[in-house]
Amino acid sequence: MSLALNTTRRKFLMSSLLALPVAGISLKLLSASEAAELAAPDLDAYTPDFFSAGEWKFVMAACDRLIPADGRGPGALETNVPVFIDQQMHGDFGSEIYLEGPFDVHAIPEMGYQLPYTPQQIYRIGIKATDAWCQAHYGKAFCDLQAADKDAVLGALQKDTADFAAHGEDALKPAQFFAALFGDTKNGYLSDPMYGGNKGMKAWIAIGFPGARASFTEWVTQHNVPYPLGPVSLKGERA
Repeated sequence: MSLALNTTRRKFLMSSLLALPVAGISLKLLSASEAAELAAPDLDAYTPDFFSAGEWKFVMAACDRLIPADGRGPGALETNVPVFIDQQMHGDFGSEIYLEGPFDVHAIPEMGYQLPYTPQQIYRIGIKATDAWCQAHYGKAFCDLQAADKDAVLGALQKDTADFAAHGEDALKPAQFFAALFGDTKNGYLSDPMYGGNKGMKAWIAIGFPGARASFTEWVTQHNVPYPLGPVSLKGERA
């Protein structure tokens, strides 16, 4: 994570917090986690820094199906996971990777990363290829499909049965795109809120994770005993 990007996020958070009193909300009446949640961007009003409008619709729809809000815990949209992915792609993580090769895109998985693409390119190419496959099979873009069809498409990506090659992409495999998308979705869901996801530490609350508390060693060996304290973020916000 670059210093410039961290500085930008700190400025964004601070400016958002300073704006709360203008909106008639007193910081004295809020806990740190409540203030941070109010300062976090509203997903419906968020303007992506990296993704285009069409790509953003795909990411929103995919995240919603990968971690749905089904009553067992907060969903990916409720916790701003798409914001996390957009910020990661906009920052150094999305563009800084060794690409000098040589690469063998047909090598066995044990040979490690063999794609001549940055994470940014994986998303751009993967979304385009997936939407083309959806148009060929369903007559619609991924974001416009019914929930069951979206799940079927995600399954086809994971199982490598969606055909990217038929739509002009020979290097990136569907399963590789799915792995990036699913991995980033999980990371955004469980990350510290300072990186854009896990809004209000809802995911940590749901799983009983203490977050960045300085010490909770006395609870490590107490199996099947609920942790009694709420999580703490890296910024000291308490939920």
